[in-house]
Amino acid sequence: MCGRTACSLGAELLRRACAYRDRRGRQRQPEWVREERYRPSYNKGPQSSSPVLLSRKHLQQDADSSERVLMDMRWGLVPSWFKENDPSKMQFKTSNCRSDTMLSKFSYKVGELRPPRAEWKGWRPLTMAGIFDCWEPPAGGEALYTYTIITVDASKDLSFIHHRMPAILDGEEAIRKWLDFAEVPTQEAVKLIQPTENIVFHPVSTFVNSVRNDTPKCLAPIELGAKKEVKATASSKMMLGWLKNSQEASPKKKENELPRWTSQFIHSPSPKKSSADILQQWLGKEGEPAAKKRKV
Repeated sequence: MCGRTACSLGAELLRRACAYRDRRGRQRQPEWVREERYRPSYNKGPQSSSPVLLSRKHLQQDADSSERVLMDMRWGLVPSWFKENDPSKMQFKTSNCRSDTMLSKFSYKVGELRPPRAEWKGWRPLTMAGIFDCWEPPAGGEALYTYTIITVDASKDLSFIHHRMPAILDGEEAIRKWLDFAEVPTQEAVKLIQPTENIVFHPVSTFVNSVRNDTPKCLAPIELGAKKEVKATASSKMMLGWLKNSQEASPKKKENELPRWTSQFIHSPSPKKSSADILQQWLGKEGEPAAKKRKV
């Protein structure tokens, strides 16, 4: 059910926002791995890349598991056992995974994500729990790191929107337990995956539906039910102006000069509309819903 995320902070600001204390209590900031690949965005969809926070020990076996790194990964998990050379041939949707089946369906590696649209009550990065894996092409080539967002039953406040919601880690202690896989057993970490009420949310425009749109408008709150102002396009303005000028330039006959036709069947003939009148009527309806226009 989670189909859009966002992280608009620059690489350095994101590091500072992810500050933490290591096992010795020292204040630290996670280091970037492949920082040059990270691109801030207001609108990230499946198959795009996003920053993931994980234990350094996943990448460096002799590292302290409490140390954290940031790494850009592709959204949509490709498991390490996938045998095709092209990851796009995956026949399953893996942008989300259910908390109640994740242990049986994927190799369990834990990562932790950070996208908004919903947000905390009070400013801080929204922290979502996820699973990541590293896939290596069978024919050789660069390894691909991918992730999926874990979902749980929706909280009471969010249930009217969808029956599922992202698994959100509330607080530094929850994040520490989720990431430190060497010290915290898997079954204990899974207990952290619960619905939370400690967030606020707001509706956004359908502008966000296209991942090509990547501006602050994607996150801007909107008022539901508000009437949308219809703006005339440049082409429609030009056409309407041409029609108006053409009508003013056409000579108008006096009413008594018009031919009158009589018929025993038609007593009140309807005035005929010129092609200019029909075009003007259609252009005047340009702002109406598409369902009211003629289908061609």
